[in-house]
Amino acid sequence: MIQRIQTVWLFLVALCAAFTFKFPFYSGNMIGKDTIQRYEKLVASSNFLLLIFTVVLVGGSIAIIFLYKNRKQQLWLTIGAAVLSVINIIIYFSQTKKFIDGQISLGAILAFAIPMFLLLAANGIWKDEKLVKSLDRLR
Repeated sequence: MIQRIQTVWLFLVALCAAFTFKFPFYSGNMIGKDTIQRYEKLVASSNFLLLIFTVVLVGGSIAIIFLYKNRKQQLWLTIGAAVLSVINIIIYFSQTKKFIDGQISLGAILAFAIPMFLLLAANGIWKDEKLVKSLDRLR
């Protein structure tokens, strides 16, 4: 049952979340401790909370793939990961306030794709659950 479409969506979540360590969400000038402006990039490892949430998203989405025998638990964990990814985006935006000037980078698409892929995976899991329930009624 690993060949289901939600496996693809969950794998894309893990891939996008892993790429947020390399590609910046935001980049611009920031004032350092000695009041000198310096150019910085906001990536997933820039903040401790971002680091923890992103690691949980990567590991969690890979773990969710292998819960295909328990679709209800897989669905709830996928919805929980979607909520976590939205909180992750909120933390990203709160970290952008530390910059003096800058712009959202192209890598921000990865952070916004994560909740979308998680919702697509949840939709696939829900459809599988409905299909199994309808087949159980026929037996």
